[in-house]
Amino acid sequence: MSKHIHIITHDVPWPADFGGVVDLYYKLKWLHAFGARIHLHCFVKNRPPQEELNKYCETVHYYERKKAGISFTLPYIVSSRISNELITNLQKDEYPILLEGIHVSYLLHANLFPHRKIFLRLHNAEFKYYERLAEHESNLLKKIYFKNEGRLLKKYERTIANKASIWAVSSTDVELYQTEFDAKDIHFLPVFLPWEDVQTRPGRGEYCLYQGNLSVNENERAALWLIEEVFGRNSIPFIIAGKAPSRKIKKAADPYPHIHITEDPSDQEMQELIAGAHVNILPSFNSTGVKLKLLNALFNGRWCLVNLAGCAGSGVNDLCTIAETAGEFNARLKKLFDEPFPEKEMQRRDAALKDLYHNEENARRINAWIW
Repeated sequence: MSKHIHIITHDVPWPADFGGVVDLYYKLKWLHAFGARIHLHCFVKNRPPQEELNKYCETVHYYERKKAGISFTLPYIVSSRISNELITNLQKDEYPILLEGIHVSYLLHANLFPHRKIFLRLHNAEFKYYERLAEHESNLLKKIYFKNEGRLLKKYERTIANKASIWAVSSTDVELYQTEFDAKDIHFLPVFLPWEDVQTRPGRGEYCLYQGNLSVNENERAALWLIEEVFGRNSIPFIIAGKAPSRKIKKAADPYPHIHITEDPSDQEMQELIAGAHVNILPSFNSTGVKLKLLNALFNGRWCLVNLAGCAGSGVNDLCTIAETAGEFNARLKKLFDEPFPEKEMQRRDAALKDLYHNEENARRINAWIW
């Protein structure tokens, strides 16, 4: 049987250098390995076309993302990715369609292909994500945008929740869609990852690490909270690493000689920091989606200290140390920093992660669902 499929992505999925495209790229590789003949459609903004994608795809099409103001009918992340050229290309055959994210789901909303097999990869409960961004935003114009986008997304996601088979990246998002939108055909499908074996280094690290895209307000808030409520109250060496740390973060860290900011590290530098830390500390203020930075730390680092929101829906709670209040974070951090990471813990972690985040097995599941 010929296994053609259209895959539509909200961004160019190579290089796989941020959370939003890691699952996309490694899913392409594994579907290709299972014999899928992929026709890829990518929306382009700041990331150029990539020859790498031709290794796994029969055809690759690129579409310019539109520039638009605030809408009062459709979420901007959707309206800026409506393309007549894409719709024309999809009309040339009857192959199944995989929509990678709410961002590219307009054809579901508009009922453009009522008789096609269509699957939606839910990267996030987007309405919840934007509601949280609005809560944490101090800039008034951005706050208004995030609130409006969250409002529109909630209405929009309700309209499409039963128009396709949905594969969510977290069990939390499955439950949310079932309770909030009465979604009937939704399944938990773990993200595809570049890591297949736990690679924890022996010995101990000499610092703790928080890492993430620091230009995202939620991550900025987490970094500030860690400085003010945790590391500002002890002398354990602490590194904050990530993209575009704000002046606010730098100013908050400045009085503490044991707190260091690593600005815009390369991928290789970031992996070295994760592997070298004794504790990867990753609180979150948003429980939707799955935190790839936590999975990275579990595969490649030592102890992981998180709150429940940071590991919600990912199936890895038992592999992390959980804390909620500043007092709990401080107490558990001090205990972990004095405790070597044992070989048996590495083995337990390896077995658990391979059971859930198994690229080959998850590609086999997709293969059965589609064909």
